Amino acid sequence: MAEPKVLVIVLAGGEGKRMLPLTQDRAKPAVPFGGSYRIIDFALSNFANAGYLKIVVLTQYKSHSLDRHISQTWRFSGLLGNYVTPVPAQMRRGPHWFMGSADAIYQNLNLITDENPDVVCVFGADHIYRMDPRQMVQHHLESGAGVTVAAIPVGYEDAKSFGVIEADGSRIAAFHEKSPTPPTMPGDESRCLASMGNYVFKTRTLIDIVTPTGNDDEHTDVGRDVIPALTAQGVAHWYDFSTNVVPGQDDREKGYWRDVGTIDAYYDANMDLLSPVPVFNLYNDDWQVFTAHESLPPAKVSRGASGEPAYVDGSLLCAGSIVSGAHVERSIASSGVRVHHDANVSDSILFPGVRVGEGARLNRCIIDKNVAVPPGTRIGFDRAADAQRFDVSANGIVVIPKGFEF
Repeated sequence: MAEPKVLVIVLAGGEGKRMLPLTQDRAKPAVPFGGSYRIIDFALSNFANAGYLKIVVLTQYKSHSLDRHISQTWRFSGLLGNYVTPVPAQMRRGPHWFMGSADAIYQNLNLITDENPDVVCVFGADHIYRMDPRQMVQHHLESGAGVTVAAIPVGYEDAKSFGVIEADGSRIAAFHEKSPTPPTMPGDESRCLASMGNYVFKTRTLIDIVTPTGNDDEHTDVGRDVIPALTAQGVAHWYDFSTNVVPGQDDREKGYWRDVGTIDAYYDANMDLLSPVPVFNLYNDDWQVFTAHESLPPAKVSRGASGEPAYVDGSLLCAGSIVSGAHVERSIASSGVRVHHDANVSDSILFPGVRVGEGARLNRCIIDKNVAVPPGTRIGFDRAADAQRFDVSANGIVVIPKGFEF
């Protein structure tokens, strides 16, 4: 059987309101993650590793940094017609932006018809996971489905934020988008079978379902409109993500998938990287996470100005960062971070260019780019005081916005 011709559409146009202030002036997929990456790098890396190299990224809100990252980082050789390209709203239907994920696809149908693929992978841009999409495509082709939805079990309360599948064998019998009372899995009342927001479509099925017919059946959103409509037609199937086999992945990571749509979910996913045997391993050489790397010197850990030693444990230190006579524990220091002597940083995420002054104390913080924390500052120890100046998440994570001046 010949290899199918595959076009990849990555949806990266959402506002990301639940991630404020990190999305104050950037799209959610462009938010830094794990010190060296952007969130979108994980989805794009899965396709790059799989050899699916015709990729369009549909962007919309605050897309400048995302567009720049894609243009500067994700450059394939054009000799064989490969590409990763950001595509803004084309206003095909009039002077308005995308009305939803399905409308975004409809406004860009020319990208599909120009390539004339056998199948179209429509994936989200804001999840952290490893997946070999070739196996999902193969499952889709063998089933003869019009659409195949990747699915994973999640807890009942979490499922209220996702599309939930009622399965009938490999078919989807019913699909419930963000229901306050989602149906649980048979024999397990604590979990639901949730959509991961990753879909493989038969090309003709996708074109037909997103194209308005004028009969009041307009579908503007994939999860809310398209999947229920195709379920009603009997052509929607689901793919069990837990069966996906990724080279170099151990059993601990198998089935790992995180939706980082809130500050707390984002923070927790970053912290997953830090344990001695992490639940998500960045160091898998057989299925790499690709990104751009600046020309920076190595990270440096040194004694402070008065000769006091530095202490670093359970942390990621990225290129160009310096820890000088300071204490850094269970934290991520992105590129160009400076932590000066006698400072103490614990359970925190420092974005590129952050400066932590002498004697400062930071606990359970996310500090956005180019913030200079003054000497002696204490953040993360008094929730009420922190909330007067900064955003504090439901779980008590203090978020200091980009360029904040104390």
